[in-house]
Amino acid sequence: MYIVTSAQMRELDLRTIEEIGIPSMALMENAGKAIAEEVIRLCRERSGTAAGKLRADTGMEGDLRGVIRADEALALAHPEREHWLILAGKGNNGGDGLVAARYLREAGIGVTVAYALPPEQLQGDAALQRDAAARLGIPLLVHGRDAVDYAACTGIVDALLGTGAHGEPRGAYADMIAAANASGKTIVSADIPSGISADTGEVSRPCIAARLTVSLAFLKRGLTQFPGAEAAGEVVVRSIGIPSELCGQQEGLAFLLTEDVLRGRLRVDTARRRSPDGHKGTYGHVLVAAGSPRMSGAGLLCSRAALRAGSGLVTWALPAPLLPHMAGAAPEIMLAPASGGDWDEGSAASLLELAASRDSLAAGPGLGRFEGDGRWLRRIWEQAECPLVVDADALNMLADCKDISAWKSRQADTVLTPHPGEMARLTGMSTQEVQRDRMSAAVKYATEQQVTLVLKGARTVIAAPDGTAYVNMTGNAGMATGGSGDVLTGIIAGLLAEGLTGPQAAAYGVYLHGLAGETASSRRGHMSSLIAGDLIEAL
Repeated sequence: MYIVTSAQMRELDLRTIEEIGIPSMALMENAGKAIAEEVIRLCRERSGTAAGKLRADTGMEGDLRGVIRADEALALAHPEREHWLILAGKGNNGGDGLVAARYLREAGIGVTVAYALPPEQLQGDAALQRDAAARLGIPLLVHGRDAVDYAACTGIVDALLGTGAHGEPRGAYADMIAAANASGKTIVSADIPSGISADTGEVSRPCIAARLTVSLAFLKRGLTQFPGAEAAGEVVVRSIGIPSELCGQQEGLAFLLTEDVLRGRLRVDTARRRSPDGHKGTYGHVLVAAGSPRMSGAGLLCSRAALRAGSGLVTWALPAPLLPHMAGAAPEIMLAPASGGDWDEGSAASLLELAASRDSLAAGPGLGRFEGDGRWLRRIWEQAECPLVVDADALNMLADCKDISAWKSRQADTVLTPHPGEMARLTGMSTQEVQRDRMSAAVKYATEQQVTLVLKGARTVIAAPDGTAYVNMTGNAGMATGGSGDVLTGIIAGLLAEGLTGPQAAAYGVYLHGLAGETASSRRGHMSSLIAGDLIEAL
């Protein structure tokens, strides 16, 4: 499923109209009908009824030639019980709402249009829809001129501000948003809730709190990231006639990460098939550089996760004093001393020697900081020829090195897995700035540094070196627990060792990690009970 920015959506609209020849009025008509159909679906769910059907009596039992069906998408058992208030702005979003009003009226539902501004200010297609609604006698009110009784309706369609809106809602728009929220009525937003940034997911005050958002044509970027995702409620994407192939021709593609996207675009075998004559060497050997006396568990979690992800072999490199304590903690994992004492700059040599015969290297979980760690990481970065996953303390080392453009470019895949705080240190931004526009931050860093970047958190963003981005939907809040990131690093390292590319391993790893969280939560009975080890067992 494509994810688009407001600028991309404007371009798609224009190309559809000018190059394909589909009139803008046709697109608006399709949009309004889609909104009306989703309103009716909600009404059915609320009343517990299904779409109505009309059947003609042919007198011939079993003879289907006489069956007549109504437009079931617009059928409602008791439409007279519903009355919806359509909040219309002066732009095309308002025009979409006016079309929805006509279709709801056709279905027998009572509708009233409340304009934010005098309807004479509407222009273009929206003005034509205004005139059509007036000719049909649909009641209209104007904010500031007429009293709008929000309590009298059974639901509200928010068609005030569309994807082109910027800044805080003001005046009539702010008043109507606040009144709609205060009404406690079910709100359905047209394309995007008024007050949400279509590109970042930032929310203004006030901002519509929707029960359902009907995203028209393609999913808007701001609907995939919090806090906008919460304000949008349930999101349904409805086609309005814009060819999806046009979307695929744009730069800066982004996708909702689904199994179809994994299989189709990323070419990942989600069945995780294994060759009948395969052996442990067939599925790769992961080297994990992790753990310190204070955080030895991070290396253990990472190593175990790499095995559960399907890697045939895992070697955990750790300081020699920790070896006796970790021996037997997971008998499937091989242990190797990386230094005589704690981690130090000189341990890079032994780690590189180990990495020379491994298929991927994960560095960072529980590593701690030490004198010369930036030089240590640079040696690993420049000299390790296998795919590399950089996480946790290794990310902080990377951030302290500031400009890594002078470093020798890596030929093998490189995956970075920062949380927002680590991302802030990598980019020199504040955590708030990173969170304000997660996708842009991830894509910018990935393309500039030619790495695959996994920006962790709710709705994790995966950005590939070519600028393609993916937004993950699996997982839950129970995964916000110590060690969860170490598990993800191990999963990605395991998939890299099996031969997946950086973008493939990162996207599939994040997806599997989230699924494991959902499975573990179900097993535990509540997500609050999750610990990182549960994720490994649920893989």
